[in-house]
Amino acid sequence: MFGINCTAVTEFIILGLTDDPTLCVILFVIFLGVYAVTLGGNFSIIILIRSSSQLHTPMYLFLSHLAFVDIGYSSSVTPLMLTNFLVDKTSIPLEGCVAQMCSTATFGTTECFLLAVMAYDRYVAICNPLLYSANMSTRGCTLLLIVSHVGGCVNAWIFTGCLLNQSFCGTNKMNHFYCDYSPLLKLSYSQDDLAEILPTASVGSVIMITVLIIIVSYVYILFSVLKISSTEGRSKAFSTCTSDLTAVTLFYGTIIFIYVLPKSSYSTDENKVVSVFYSVIIPMLNPLIYSLRNNEVKGALRKLMSTKHLFS
Repeated sequence: MFGINCTAVTEFIILGLTDDPTLCVILFVIFLGVYAVTLGGNFSIIILIRSSSQLHTPMYLFLSHLAFVDIGYSSSVTPLMLTNFLVDKTSIPLEGCVAQMCSTATFGTTECFLLAVMAYDRYVAICNPLLYSANMSTRGCTLLLIVSHVGGCVNAWIFTGCLLNQSFCGTNKMNHFYCDYSPLLKLSYSQDDLAEILPTASVGSVIMITVLIIIVSYVYILFSVLKISSTEGRSKAFSTCTSDLTAVTLFYGTIIFIYVLPKSSYSTDENKVVSVFYSVIIPMLNPLIYSLRNNEVKGALRKLMSTKHLFS
């Protein structure tokens, strides 16, 4: 099937970020700390939202799901990367590689939809406050969350389906720190234009739809805020959106770099650095962004801590 001098690939060797032993130790310590902060921060956000009645609103419901997605996203990538720093050769079976790629695609796409949903939530809260309870009812929020998670799964299935139709033969060394779609496709023996076009069209559609929702939402928010006469009112309205805007800018900036810009415009090393940022660093930053810049979250945390102190 593959020819006389070509052996079917059953596992891949992950080359990782670097092969320098000293740098591997340094990066292991750094990213282990990053992963610990990611898990601690996002789990804390989920627990705080679930345990504080004042945070039982649609905005924080979506935030808790974002924290869950960030945990899954980081956990899909970071453990393999940490392993690569400790051993000379990191190998992963073909099935495991496909599963990791599917997992990262699912969580990454779901995050896109959740950021758009959170922007829409802010639009309704600021521009149509009288209709907020009706538009953001329990049924409405549940529907938005289902669409976000199903959308993530559908996009991942497209990537996975295209990948499962490929034949892998010959070299099995992947110049990346996890099983991403593009590095996997480069190792494919098959020549299939659909495997390049369909996932690109899928992720491009997701980015275009979610970015359009975010831009339209914040344009309306901006005009509504500018109509507020008091400086204090404008400041309060803007403060509720700064966390969302910061998270959106960081996430979409790196996603567009990887999936939208022409592949010839950046090197493999730049690809890996940007991938580290959006798959490992951003999941750590999100809970910090939403907690440090949010007075309601800080107030709920102080109240929870004081309650525990009274019972201790």
